[in-house]
This record gives sequence, C-alpha cells and structure tokens, in this order.
Amino acid sequence: MPKIEVYTSGFCPYCFMAKRLLRDKQAAFTEVDVMAEPGRRQEMIQRAHGRTSVPQIFIDDRHIGGYDDMAALDSAGKLDPLLRGAA
Repeated sequence: MPKIEVYTSGFCPYCFMAKRLLRDKQAAFTEVDVMAEPGRRQEMIQRAHGRTSVPQIFIDDRHIGGYDDMAALDSAGKLDPLLRGAA
C-alpha cells in the first residue's frame, strides 16, 4: 500500500471531498491538519512547490496537488493505479 498524506484544515470543503474520495476508494491516509499543527504549514508549502491552499495530497511522496487535481486523475483512470502502488 502506498503512503498517502493529506494536508488539510478543519473548515475546508475541498478537504472533506478529498478525504471522502480516498475513503470511498478504501485508501488509508494520514491527515495533517495545518490549523491544529501550524508548524506543519511551511512543510506543506515546501513539499507542494509553493502551493499554500489545502488540501495538498501526496502519494508515496509524489505531489498530486489539491482535490481538483486528484479528482481529475480519478476521472482519467489514473488514480486507482497510484492507490494500488503502481506508479
């Protein structure tokens, strides 16, 4: 199983949608709430190449982007292979 990390904040509707999509696909993930852990925001920005919005999603340390990016991968049939660990 790949390592999935999702940087979120508590009041972000796109974060909720990203987590729901991953749960629907039965993909285990680690959530990092940047509001609860403000020191992790800078880590997220650095890993996401300057992107400051949440969610920011990583699969096996590969930056996927935000919810829209992940949903586009899903629509193109490219998300499931990543979630199975087949990069």
